[in-house]
Amino acid sequence: QVQLVESGGGLVQAGGSLRLSCAASGRTLSRYAMGWFRQAPGKEREFVAAIRWSTNYADSVKGRFTISRDNAKNTVYLQMNSLKPEDAAVYYCAAGGTIVAVTRNECDYWGQGTQVTVSS
Repeated sequence: QVQLVESGGGLVQAGGSLRLSCAASGRTLSRYAMGWFRQAPGKEREFVAAIRWSTNYADSVKGRFTISRDNAKNTVYLQMNSLKPEDAAVYYCAAGGTIVAVTRNECDYWGQGTQVTVSS
């Protein structure tokens, strides 16, 4: 079992930055591909970014968001720059077997989410 806890969400003005963190316990994250997803009110949960030995991003965040991991700290990060109002959502961290599976929303473990609000 893997427990994932997100942090770092909050309120930011459009054009600003936030860094989300996802801390894991139970098993080492290096065994997993990791991903970030988001869900805005009234919308389906959507893929944002994934990482294993490579990275993958949704087109909507390419060039603005960066996913990274620190296996020694068992933590995954999402650096979000140039935030837009449409980036506002609850952001979830997830773990899966491969980066392809994670990109397809086929994850084994999920965090509880952290709220990101972007004011215009």
